[in-house]
Amino acid sequence: MAAVREVEIDPEGTFKYILVRLQRPGGEEQRDIVRGTKAAEFHNHIFEKVNPEMEKLGYECKCLGGGKIDHNSKDKKIRVFGLSTGYGKADHSVTVEILKKVYTDYEITWSDDKK
Repeated sequence: MAAVREVEIDPEGTFKYILVRLQRPGGEEQRDIVRGTKAAEFHNHIFEKVNPEMEKLGYECKCLGGGKIDHNSKDKKIRVFGLSTGYGKADHSVTVEILKKVYTDYEITWSDDKK
């Protein structure tokens, strides 16, 4: 699982994201990853891209929920908020902890605000 990057998000802007749990079929080990992009009109578009990629590596994927990310690389700030109509709200506190591992020098916050 170490080969899979924990975070793949756009470098700038406000966009949809999902929190995905990876697991080997029948295995105990699991890992949560964050994926987000402006290219996705809907949250399921992100999952439809991630799922086949992870299946090729031998993982099962489950979407734990979604929301939005506001990524300001100039000011080194990330805000996690909102929800996914289809998948429900991700646990933004979990998302923030994952983002902090990658964006170590950023101010990262979350809220249940819709906008």
